[in-house]
Amino acid sequence: QRRRAGLLVMATFFGEVVPVFSRAVEEEEEDEDEEIRRELEGRREITIQWSTGSRASTESSLELSFTCSTFLIAVGQNAVGFLNSFVQCSGSWEIIGAVTFWNERVKGTDTVNRQFPTDSSCLLYRLTSNPMILTCHCRCYMADDQLFQWTEKVFGNIQKRNLEVIILSSCSVTEYKSPSSISNLTVPFLRALKTSAFQETPHCPLLEQPNVISGLSAAVLSYCQVRQISAVLYHCYSDVTTLDSLTIEAFRPLLACKSLVSFVKDTSRSAEILKQLVDVSKIQSNLYT
Repeated sequence: QRRRAGLLVMATFFGEVVPVFSRAVEEEEEDEDEEIRRELEGRREITIQWSTGSRASTESSLELSFTCSTFLIAVGQNAVGFLNSFVQCSGSWEIIGAVTFWNERVKGTDTVNRQFPTDSSCLLYRLTSNPMILTCHCRCYMADDQLFQWTEKVFGNIQKRNLEVIILSSCSVTEYKSPSSISNLTVPFLRALKTSAFQETPHCPLLEQPNVISGLSAAVLSYCQVRQISAVLYHCYSDVTTLDSLTIEAFRPLLACKSLVSFVKDTSRSAEILKQLVDVSKIQSNLYT
């Protein structure tokens, strides 16, 4: 089907119609296909923009390399909502970079006029009082062919020694497989997966077989497993896939994590911030309906 332009038709003495390929047309089409492939690969490349401040803090090295003790990665709007409401409500945080990309479901970003684009990027934050605490907010869809590139480029700028990675993500409860009826479960609920290097006890039950996790959260966990990095994935199953206060609050048991307790000191404004996030989401949703 790809070479229909180079397909000729020849009639035989017996009345059949058989295809005859033109080598010249085929080679020309291969050159065009290769050019298109290179152009698409260039557009799908993952790029990282760093702030002036983050560059200055790592100027001793030709390439940026952040010393990090805890790296929180939120995949999806509810996981990001939890970081905004319950984690980054405590202390002062600064944006240190943006991971930008393009794919079929994410439009390109104007990286020239805006230093840190927010519509098609994953934003990287750092706690100002403790620069070894980093977070990443990724709301956008990541295509399968971009997952490996994302993990290599992001973790390529982070020192791996004594690093702990906490990944948050969510999906529809219809994807959860259980021998018992899902109606017997209290939705939303958390399940965990961890690497062999993670020594703590997760703050929710481990994900049962034959359930699987896919996408960016699975790619990050796989990366950490291969490189023997201590990492845990907390995955929320919810009956609501849009921004939802109950789904966000389902992540609250994570506040008891040893690494979070050390810097999340004040959550008194969490309820207020959460309400603001949900209200803004409802307004934006109404604008497009």
